[in-house]
Amino acid sequence: MAALVIGYLIFLSALSGIGNPTGGRGPDYPYFITTEPVTVKKIVVPKGTKLIYEEQFFKKGQQDKIMNEKKLTDIHLAEGKTIDWGGAPVYMITKFFNPEMTGYSVFADFSQLSDEQRTKFSELWRHCGGELGVLVKDADDWTFDTKNITDISDCSVNYQRYFKEDDRQQKFLDSLYSAMGKQIKTK
Repeated sequence: MAALVIGYLIFLSALSGIGNPTGGRGPDYPYFITTEPVTVKKIVVPKGTKLIYEEQFFKKGQQDKIMNEKKLTDIHLAEGKTIDWGGAPVYMITKFFNPEMTGYSVFADFSQLSDEQRTKFSELWRHCGGELGVLVKDADDWTFDTKNITDISDCSVNYQRYFKEDDRQQKFLDSLYSAMGKQIKTK
């Protein structure tokens, strides 16, 4: 009887994540941890960076070599490490989940930014309190290239281009995008 109950509980546990987009057992996405500095999506990332790729047949979990950059979905720097992205200390970049949108989200750790390094762009970004959604022309370029960046789609959940009728949100995103364009010129 105990074996039957245990078997039933294991079966229910296996079913619990099916159809649940926020939890349960998801795919074991292939990833690679860099063993030296490497350039991906035109960004030089340091040793210890975790590169996560789209789900692929016969490729699961940690890989022993870097994979095709076209399949890259995430760049996660090692804990405590950041790269400079437009004057902000960035620790993660994630490709948009929606394939109809060409861009990515950028996550910054503003606690690593000294007062003298702050700019109008970094302060506006810090003010919104979250990741920055960036729309681009070339999906293979995740650098801070204002010629490639076409707009800012969102800044955390507080400011979204989606809400076109909300002037406050649109004006904030416009000012953030404008400060971004000026940021490159002041460096």
